[in-house]
Amino acid sequence: MASVFLYHVVGDLTVGKPEMVEFYETETVESAIRAIGESTECGIPVWRKRSTPNLPGFVENSEMRQQRFVGILNSLDIVAFLAKSECLQEEKAMKIPVSEVVSPDNTLLKQVDPGTRLIDALEMMKQGVRRLLVPKSVVWRGMSKRFSILYNGKWLKNSENSSSSSGLAADSTNRPTTSMTSCRDKFCCLSREDVIRFLIGVLGALAPLPLTSISTLGIINQNYNFIEAYLPAIEATRRPPCDPSAIAVLEQTENEQQFKIIGEISASKLWKCDYLAAAWALANLYAGQFVMGVEDNMSSRSFSDFLQTSFPGGEQNGTTKAKKFSSRSIGFNPTSPTRLSIGRSMYRGRSAPLTCKTSSSLAAVMAQMLSHRATHVWVTEADSDDVLVGVVGYGEILTAVTKQPSAFVPSHRSYEGFGNENQS
Repeated sequence: MASVFLYHVVGDLTVGKPEMVEFYETETVESAIRAIGESTECGIPVWRKRSTPNLPGFVENSEMRQQRFVGILNSLDIVAFLAKSECLQEEKAMKIPVSEVVSPDNTLLKQVDPGTRLIDALEMMKQGVRRLLVPKSVVWRGMSKRFSILYNGKWLKNSENSSSSSGLAADSTNRPTTSMTSCRDKFCCLSREDVIRFLIGVLGALAPLPLTSISTLGIINQNYNFIEAYLPAIEATRRPPCDPSAIAVLEQTENEQQFKIIGEISASKLWKCDYLAAAWALANLYAGQFVMGVEDNMSSRSFSDFLQTSFPGGEQNGTTKAKKFSSRSIGFNPTSPTRLSIGRSMYRGRSAPLTCKTSSSLAAVMAQMLSHRATHVWVTEADSDDVLVGVVGYGEILTAVTKQPSAFVPSHRSYEGFGNENQS
């Protein structure tokens, strides 16, 4: 394990981070769409309002704050919600409170001290934490040892564990004494994207990991969600929740022995899209059509225009499909609406999934994710551009940089299965 994780603290990664503004569950879907466009990892933390009035001298502790955290709302959640028939038929859907959309899970965020060791923060993220809530500090004195060149800080135990960590007292005496003053009730939010960006800046300290292939590191996740191109796109929303929040759209190769990826339905692809158009497309198109796009002109984006259709290929409840969807309106750049079985070279653009090969290095994958602001990269075979093997996300990268070298797997590891076995 690289010493950089032992001598850096969480505070080193929060320099320049803006103060977090809580987004409450009573806010509307329309407000959430604007907030997500300015967020990291394509999602925003959602909070309950304080039940206790702001009395003079009252200080909310970390446990109370943790209980107010509801979950993380992303762009795919909103599009899937708007694609429901009852929402498509109601123009007031954008005014619905996000409490009806977000999936409650308050384990996705954890409050930590600025002086928490980076290695401890990484372990939390490996266990499923996606955001770290860090108090904003106005005064830091001292040094977090010679490795902390970005920020002057100190090693602190989490306040929640301070009473149960007496065994570390002897070690603490060898650390430089420092002092800190925090801004009361002011926090910044640290995401996994922030951690990856930090790791890119210290690649030398991680050698030889950055130049090692992801197959050698054994971090290719084969337990991903997928949907076949001929199925209705709305089926993607019925897949079990996963991390990353993405569903691969696959079609069989010519020999029907393998599957190739032609696109994806994911939070990162829908991050800054036209949500109404995307919801209409998700409810009415096949998965292959959704990721490739349909070249019909769409002159209006009102719900009344989106409502003139059901699933593709026929009529339902006396309504006829209206050809007004344009893939450009949801951020795609397709070429042909006529076929599902089209090679990747036919639909290059934003609809093309972000891919790498099993032979790609860890550093290359990290750079891809950051440059595209993506939460994951799909992995294809070394000798193929589209035969899917698995996916690499934030969790896999954090596992790679913290595991012992002896835990690496041979580079000739085979990948025989793919996807979640319970899917068809």
